[in-house]
Formats: sequence, C-alpha cells, structure tokens
Amino acid sequence: MRTYWNIEKKLGVIKEWQPNCWIQVTCPTDEDKDFLEKEFQIPDYFLSDISDTDERARYEYDDGWMLIILRIPYVKEIRSRTPYTTVPLGIIHKRDVTITVCYYETNMMIDFVSFQQKRGEGFTDYVDLIFRLFLSSAVWYLKRLKQINMLIEKAKHNLDHNVNNESLIGLSRLQDSLTYFITSIRGNETLLQKLKFKLQVDELDADLIEDVNIEMTQARETTNIYSDILESTMDTYSSIINNNMNTTMRTLTSVTIILMFSTLVASLFGMNLVNGMEESPWGFLIAIVISVVVSGITWWILKFKRLL
Repeated sequence: MRTYWNIEKKLGVIKEWQPNCWIQVTCPTDEDKDFLEKEFQIPDYFLSDISDTDERARYEYDDGWMLIILRIPYVKEIRSRTPYTTVPLGIIHKRDVTITVCYYETNMMIDFVSFQQKRGEGFTDYVDLIFRLFLSSAVWYLKRLKQINMLIEKAKHNLDHNVNNESLIGLSRLQDSLTYFITSIRGNETLLQKLKFKLQVDELDADLIEDVNIEMTQARETTNIYSDILESTMDTYSSIINNNMNTTMRTLTSVTIILMFSTLVASLFGMNLVNGMEESPWGFLIAIVISVVVSGITWWILKFKRLL
C-alpha cells in the first residue's frame, strides 16, 4: 500500500507523487515493487534487503540512491515464541524522492504519522524526517520495554504462588525478545553516529540528534537492566526448582529407608526356616509389632538428623 504525504507546513495526504513529498509504502505488493523500480529506477536489491527480517541496521549508496535500514520494534501474536521482536524499516532517498518501505504494519509508523499530524508541522527536509523516525523508534522501544516489564512482573507473581512450566517458558520468550531489542538498539546507535557525518545536518538537526541519542541511550540501558533482572530471576527460580527437587528426593529416600527395615523384618519371618513362631498364634502380630517399632526408631533417627 502506497501513501503520498505532503511534508511541507503540515503533514497531509496527496493523490499522487510530487517532488520532495514522502512516499510511505507499507506491506508492499508486487505492483508497489514494480512501481518503485520502474518509476524511480530504484535498485531492485534495495527492496529485497528491506524484506529480510534479519537485515542489520546500516546504510549504503548505489547510483545516487541512499538506503538506510533502521530496526524498529514490532509485536507479533502474543502466543508467538518471541512476541516482541524487531523488523527493518527502509528509508530510500535521492534528490527530491524520499521513500520509506516496511514489510510489516507496525504501531510505530501509525503513531508516527498521527503524532506529526497533531503536531501541526511538517518536516524541514528529508534529513529531519530521517532523524524523527530514529526518535520515534527509540520512544517505541521504551514503550515496548514497559510492556515487557509488566509481563515479567506478572510471571514472577504467578511463580511466587506456583512454579509452573508456562510462566517459565513465558520468561524465556521475553528473554529472547530483550536480546533482539538490545542488538537492534545498538545497531541503530552505531548507524546514527555514522549518519551524523554523512547527511547535511544543520543546527536544528543537531538538537534533534541529541534528543535521539538521549532516548536511545535510555532504551539501551533499560533493556540491559531488564535483561539482567530477567536473567537473575530465571537463575533464582532454577535454584528453587533444584532445591524442591532435592527436598522431594530426600523425602522419598527417607521413606524408602523406613519401609526397607519393615520389609526386612517381614522377609525374615516369612522365610521357610525354623524361628520358633511357626505354631504360635501370636507370630503374625509379633512380626507386625517388630516392624512398626523398627520403622518408628528409623523415622525418629532420620527426624533427629533432619533428613526427613
């Protein structure tokens, strides 16, 4: 889907392309790809690179075209193995043509457009647009991190009451999401530092870059904190599970020992040997009493040694 935006004064939709407008392409179809390649002569591998979900944050030039790939946060289905991940957002520019391409419909881009319209101001130039996309991505990383933190606290609350596999698996998936986040944020920071010297940055852009640096630093540090907390939490519950397993095994071993002595007594009296109680009417009762006494003594010893 293609949307043409007039970025002067106020962000607004226009019917067709005009010089210095912003072309937003979301979930591009084959028709969109053909249009971009034939109408603007964009290198075809630009679009294929953007479609690669594992493409790192970077920039490159080819035949006057500049490609910038920014990693932005994306939420999959909540039951997905990694509900929070990152996807590439491609920014393509040449002279009076500025295009953004994303193969996923993200809340970040929807909010970005909505915020700029409420702001009532357009973009001074394509450089302003690029760095505002950087700023929006950093803000949305922080929003998603707050959601991840809420899920971590919920899982910890459930585990405090009952250590179950579902909550532990949920924490493991969130750990994967944080790994994706920290890798993408670091890549975006490196890309930002390079673009400061590659793009025509004026004084207003410099102030905007400073804001982006602050937000990205906060996002990176917050991700590291949550990752450390989650790793510590996983280690703690792993120790709890091991401790519970050791306690259970110790209890079962103690019960086995108690039953072993009573079984030994029954086995001795049950052997086909002369023991003096073959004809006694009290033989069975005596064997039971001896078994109970021996088991009781064994239980007391284990309890005294704190083995039970």
